[in-house]
Amino acid sequence: MVDPGRGEAPGRGRIGRRIGRRGLLTAGASTVALGAVGWQVAPPQYAERLRTGLGIGPEAFVPDDPEGEVRVERVTSQAMGGVDLFTAVPAGHGDGAGLPVVVVLHGSSASAAALRDFGLGRFVTAAVRAGAPPFVLAGTDDGPAGWVADGRVDPPRMLRDELPGWLAERGFDAERRALWGWSRGGYGALRFALDEPAWAAGLALFSPAIGPGDPLLGDLAPLAGLPWGLWCGSWDPFRDGAAALAETAPVAPDPWVTGDGGHTRAYWNDHTLEMLDWLTGTLPPA
Repeated sequence: MVDPGRGEAPGRGRIGRRIGRRGLLTAGASTVALGAVGWQVAPPQYAERLRTGLGIGPEAFVPDDPEGEVRVERVTSQAMGGVDLFTAVPAGHGDGAGLPVVVVLHGSSASAAALRDFGLGRFVTAAVRAGAPPFVLAGTDDGPAGWVADGRVDPPRMLRDELPGWLAERGFDAERRALWGWSRGGYGALRFALDEPAWAAGLALFSPAIGPGDPLLGDLAPLAGLPWGLWCGSWDPFRDGAAALAETAPVAPDPWVTGDGGHTRAYWNDHTLEMLDWLTGTLPPA
């Protein structure tokens, strides 16, 4: 298991020095006092929630590296109707022609158009500059029920049958792809990988929105042949579900990263560089 305080997966030391940074609490004596009291009278998860609710929680880390070519385009989907398509190419790699793709499934409070605001274009450049093989990050919108079909729209069909074509049209190597999702997107990525285990070369899950009794845990056999990693903070409300997933899977996640943190962008961003370093390593060579 990885010690998130160190920020490195076993044997993946190329970017450890870049992923241990945390945002600072808002300056001021009141902040220091609240932090001290919170840790003395309440478990860490409650103190964290209190600080976050008062607007003094840790800021999410975003690298200083520049964006490359970042686009949000409207595309027409037979399975979904109109959706936004986000793509981010690392700085110095032009339009990304020939690069493999990491597909990201966002959580319930996000959208494809919001991915740039999360700093993901900068993360792409930072990961490549730290030693990850060059890649493109791509993501679309989900549906009203998330990344599962609900009778009106069919996100899995869109991912399977349409997204590779959109990526190929833009010059990317759509046949070399990996999958990453967080929160509701983590649940969707897991479910999609179980249905389509050959679609992605690797699977990374951040705090998947799954409980320990979820029916999805009943048949995890397709994970046996898929490299997959799992990240979930110790204070995350889905921590028990993540632990059940790790214990039930036919092959344990590697890496399996926990440690201090909740269901927050601050925790996820702290681990995004190490995750991209690992996930891009699952992509086959050109």
